[in-house]
Amino acid sequence: ILIPTCINIDGFPIFTEILVKELDKRASGQAFEVILAPDAKGEIPLPPPKEKKEMSLEEIQKKLEAAEERRKSHEAEVLKHLAEKREHEKEVLKKAMEENNNFSKTAEEKLNQKMEANKENRTARMAALNEKFKEKDKKLEEVRKAKETKPEGEN
Repeated sequence: ILIPTCINIDGFPIFTEILVKELDKRASGQAFEVILAPDAKGEIPLPPPKEKKEMSLEEIQKKLEAAEERRKSHEAEVLKHLAEKREHEKEVLKKAMEENNNFSKTAEEKLNQKMEANKENRTARMAALNEKFKEKDKKLEEVRKAKETKPEGEN
C-alpha cells in the first residue's frame, strides 16, 4: 500500500510503502502491526522546478508603480488616522476645560452664597445683640431714674 506519510517543505507528499499485518482477532478488538518500508531509492523525490515567468520592463514598471501607490495610500491612511486622533484629543481637552470652568463657576457661586448667608446671619446676630443691649440700657436708665426720684431715706 502506498500512503503519503508526510509532506516535504514544498508541500508535496512523500510516499512510502506501508505493510500492515493482522496479529490478533478477538471479540474485544483487533491488533495490527504496521511496518514502514523505506523507499526503494532511499531518496526523497524532488518536485519539478517551478517555471519562472519572464517579466518585461513594462510589467516591472507597472508593479513598482502599484507598490508605490499602495505605499502612498497606506501613508495617507496613517496620516488621516493620526489627524483624527489629534482632533479627538483636542475635543477631549476642550471638554475637560469646559467641565473644569463649569465646576469652578459653580464652586465660586456656592462659596459666594455661603459667604452671603454668613454675612446675613452675622448681621442679624449683631442686630439682635444691639437690640438686647439697648433694652438693657433702657432698663438700667429706668432703674437709675427710679432710684433718683425716690427719696434717699426709703432705700
